Amino acid sequence: AVVSTQSTGLFPSNMGFQTKPIVIDARGHLLGRLASLVAKTILQGQRVVVVRCEEINISGNFYRNKLKYMEFLRKRMNTNPSRGPFHFRAPSKIFWRTVRGMLPHKLHRGKEALSRMKVFEGIPAPYDKQKRMVVPAALKVLRIKPRRKFCVLGRLSHEVGWKYQGVIKTLENRRKVKSKRFHEKNKTVTNLREQAKKDV
Repeated sequence: AVVSTQSTGLFPSNMGFQTKPIVIDARGHLLGRLASLVAKTILQGQRVVVVRCEEINISGNFYRNKLKYMEFLRKRMNTNPSRGPFHFRAPSKIFWRTVRGMLPHKLHRGKEALSRMKVFEGIPAPYDKQKRMVVPAALKVLRIKPRRKFCVLGRLSHEVGWKYQGVIKTLENRRKVKSKRFHEKNKTVTNLREQAKKDV
């Protein structure tokens, strides 16, 4: 499914505000562009769920982005590092922190907005059985030239200390098998129904 993005946020032009959360499949989206659109949308009162955060792309080659993250890791409180800043390693938390930086998170409306967003690695239940959307304004294939270098957030997280890359991969493979089986079954039923309509 494709969401048409306007300057006001993620709302499709024909939908307006809805009580159900918008579920976004983050695979192949650029980190900053997706974060800015999600930030705008949750500030307007819409709930958003972002899945497959480990598949988010960042422009610039992997080595350059890893150097940036290692520099970020050096920023700590000199006398008591346990007081922050906190360096999240999980892709979902990195995305969450990126969105937080685009919100007035110390004010009440910012805190409320942040509570409207959920982020996940992989696609956990019940979102695996719900319609997921993409945001064309943030897709890598539409926003940067094909020859430009990019890296994947999951790999970056893995190299700076995220321990669950293998676990998520296993769960995703299992989900894809179930999804394929469901799709095949659905296709067969649809074909039989169409055939029955013709026979009548």
